[in-house]
Amino acid sequence: MDKSYIDIAKATDIPNRKERTVYRFFEVLPGLISAGTLIGVSLFSWLMPSWVAVFIILFCFYYLFKIMFLAIHQVSSYVRMRRAIKTDWIKKIRKISRWKKIYHLIVLPTFKESRDVIEESLQALLASDYPKDKLIVILGMEEKAGQVVLKIAEGIKKKYKNKFFKFEITVHPKDVAGEISGKGSNSAFAVKVAKEQIIDKLKIPYKDILVSNFDIDTKVYPQYFSCLTYYYLTVDNPERASYQPIPVYNNNIWDAPSFSRVVATSNTFWQMVQQERSEKLTTYSTHTMPFSAWVEVGYPANVVSDDSRIFWRAYLHYDGNYRVVPLYYPVSMDAVVADNIIKTAINQYKQQRRWAWGCNEIPYLVNGFIKNKKIPLKDKISHLYTVVDGFWSWATAALLIFALGWLPIALGGSSFNITVLSYNLPKLTGNIMTFSLLGLVVSAILSTLMLPKKPEGVSWVKGPTLFLQWILLPFTLILFGTFPALDAQIRLMLGRYMGFWVTEKVRK
Repeated sequence: MDKSYIDIAKATDIPNRKERTVYRFFEVLPGLISAGTLIGVSLFSWLMPSWVAVFIILFCFYYLFKIMFLAIHQVSSYVRMRRAIKTDWIKKIRKISRWKKIYHLIVLPTFKESRDVIEESLQALLASDYPKDKLIVILGMEEKAGQVVLKIAEGIKKKYKNKFFKFEITVHPKDVAGEISGKGSNSAFAVKVAKEQIIDKLKIPYKDILVSNFDIDTKVYPQYFSCLTYYYLTVDNPERASYQPIPVYNNNIWDAPSFSRVVATSNTFWQMVQQERSEKLTTYSTHTMPFSAWVEVGYPANVVSDDSRIFWRAYLHYDGNYRVVPLYYPVSMDAVVADNIIKTAINQYKQQRRWAWGCNEIPYLVNGFIKNKKIPLKDKISHLYTVVDGFWSWATAALLIFALGWLPIALGGSSFNITVLSYNLPKLTGNIMTFSLLGLVVSAILSTLMLPKKPEGVSWVKGPTLFLQWILLPFTLILFGTFPALDAQIRLMLGRYMGFWVTEKVRK
């Protein structure tokens, strides 16, 4: 079967006019649904206020139950994560004879990050308990970053070249035709070089290698590779699975402003919930996959959202016989921090918009599911529903819950405003939302429990503020959730395709 369709990045990549038109329609669809929902609620609040009032009440009840459902999974995932951290994984893998054969290829794609940021990640690798003679580390530089950055890389290589089995620097060429400059293309190039110059030359079996594609700020917890190796050696069909840790944005959490902390911790909690629903789990940010699958599937170099795209490429390539195994073990990364609070807010928005650009997976999946006849229909429907619902909720839910409950009263006119429904609408929605604050309390408690030790020089006052910051959640969900999601979906709808924006990494 011809599987060239897995290489499609956007509608303009498709030569067939009919197929291109279908793909383009589904690029328009996410923005059309989300914007249509918000415009429709506003319009019908004027034309049919009673119906909209009922819709809002039902919607609030739906999200109340959803918040409770998510809170339960959040607590369960936290408990399992704490258990995983306390587990002696190196002791467990030593009972499996094959573990000594397993190599870890760690890719650290970087652009213009400082030496401090890079070395923090390398020091975390050195502090891990897995044998360093089984770690192959590739620091992926970008040619367009300039000579100053490349000189820094050479200094890092001199310091670390003898501390791992192999430590190499790769330089991804700039302006390669058909590529989007960013993490995906850098990682694809780095692994290609590692394959040719290290793995194939040493004849290391592909089945004995796991590739961890990290963000440059990823700091592994001490037993990450031992935990990962254990799962790889014990799960069914391990070469048809990616492995997903829990991202915890704790590297600089004490330096981040309150809104950045709330957004970062919310992302962690969402991923913790997703770990509990492995059938809906896709790869995100830092993740690992078998080297054999990486080579067979090919890592995407032509998309912005490479972290999720590699999962869907593999899923389509293997006709649905590919999954994500959740690791209830954390890795630590940066919350968004810049030189000042205004720049931090701008960078936070841009990061969320880049993540929300993952809405382009919707046309990609529709096209792939049309082409691939071997994947069961029920699985196609289930995955499409999950993806569409996720991006629709991202772009609309916060506004529907926190901002639109007053629209029927404001726009419904005097005939609606004298009804019992009009009188009770704000009270009822207010009571529902008040009860849903239990989910907020759960998040506040767990975020406090997950905090790293307070650094010296940080005032004790900041501790309580990290709990109280959760009152900002409604505002952060709209400003750094709804708006960038709508921005991304409307850009896709208009065919204004995004490039990769690199989140600035700052150390104070």
